[in-house]
Amino acid sequence: MSVRELEPKAMWNNFADLNAVPRPSKKEERVIQFMLDFGKKLGLETTKDAIGNVIIKKPATPGMEDRQTIIMQSHVDMVHQKNSDTVFDFDTQGIEMIVDGDWVKANGTTLGADNGIGVATIMAVLESTDIAHPAIEAMFTVDEETGMTGAMQLDPSNFTGTILLNLDTEDDDELSIGCAGGIDTNTTYAYEEINTPAGSKAYKLELRGLMGGHSGMDIDKGRANANKLMNRVLHDSPVKLNIATIDGGSLRNAIPRESTVVLTIAEMDAEAFESYFEMKTEALIEEFSSIEKDTKFSITPTELPTKVVSGADTMNIIHAIHATHNGVFRMSPDIEGLVETSSSLARVIVNGGKFITQSLQRSSVESTKWDVANTIKSTFELLGAEVVQSGDYPGWQPNPNSKILNTMEQLYRDMFNAEPQVKACHAGLECGILGKHLPKTDMISFGPNIRHAHSPDETVQISSVQKFWNYLLETLKNIPA
Repeated sequence: MSVRELEPKAMWNNFADLNAVPRPSKKEERVIQFMLDFGKKLGLETTKDAIGNVIIKKPATPGMEDRQTIIMQSHVDMVHQKNSDTVFDFDTQGIEMIVDGDWVKANGTTLGADNGIGVATIMAVLESTDIAHPAIEAMFTVDEETGMTGAMQLDPSNFTGTILLNLDTEDDDELSIGCAGGIDTNTTYAYEEINTPAGSKAYKLELRGLMGGHSGMDIDKGRANANKLMNRVLHDSPVKLNIATIDGGSLRNAIPRESTVVLTIAEMDAEAFESYFEMKTEALIEEFSSIEKDTKFSITPTELPTKVVSGADTMNIIHAIHATHNGVFRMSPDIEGLVETSSSLARVIVNGGKFITQSLQRSSVESTKWDVANTIKSTFELLGAEVVQSGDYPGWQPNPNSKILNTMEQLYRDMFNAEPQVKACHAGLECGILGKHLPKTDMISFGPNIRHAHSPDETVQISSVQKFWNYLLETLKNIPA
């Protein structure tokens, strides 16, 4: 079955059209033009602000003119990640979608349901002729995934709406009313390179098959971080080694799934190292076996590099990675089950005389966000690395007395005979930033079931999209005056 045959057809067809447009963060020119063309083709007021956010406005349907104007918001960029054995060019190819039972997934790449389903849903409402709704200001933001630049540089003068519906939550029974803020910590250390010692043997070590996932929403699930796991192999080596290169992780906001290391050891230590590698990796696989089902380590003799990291700096690098906090830093004392503060070591690169790391710290409490960020900073400053912290954005303080929350809670009970889960999430929703620009706007976030966002295992549930769609339509009907 094709995605275009699924219900609601209007939404899925828009999703298919959107997924045919390459839309990586910071390269959104094509999708911006796609959205501008979409709005103008409908004859709706369509504009673009200075940073590239697209705004499409649609008047209220008959009988809804007295209701509050709403802002419907989603981001147009998506995380581009693929399996190492997948041949795919994100800059030129559209996403290849597969219907698998009650789920839609992609062929070895991220799907773009985050946040393409939200974008497609808004598009379906904008082009509809039979959906009752108040006046709509549709906000399509850019660069959410790599810095929330669109939200940061939003021009608030384009909006008069007093209620904002953010369609970027990944559980269909949740109403999100708060989120984490974040900051990136990037480090660079110039290590000493030496000629590869005589009598050396080179190996390529590879780690593949980890689950990965969203470094906010999935950080408390106990999944392995490829950068940290591979480093444990290096750290505990019984023989002296020299790193040649490391390439671990992929994106700043994804839990690393893969790591590759090239190293050298003395040729006389080869048997001992191979034996150790087998024993150590078996232990690590067993340690994570209840969570990580497809972990694969491999060791392969490889061409001897001409240069390697000096012995002292090899140990400096290994110790710095080992000391870097990764995972939950603090649970919320106020909201049960909510990760308050975390850090994810997303990227490790050793090559050409530079040791580089990228990590992302998140927290719903500003002071604790800076505490964990400075914890990471201190680790690398002790090494003598240059540390740059950037992309700081605020969290979204929950408002349990929100009027739109009260409306949507009651609608959920009436429609599904169940209680919605009112939560704050440990991800960087744009609402935290948008609230700074639009301080008098009542905000809420919701969406369908999306699993494994930011990884090639990303999938969205078809029946949940139908539930979400019907819930949204009822919400639009019930926007208060």
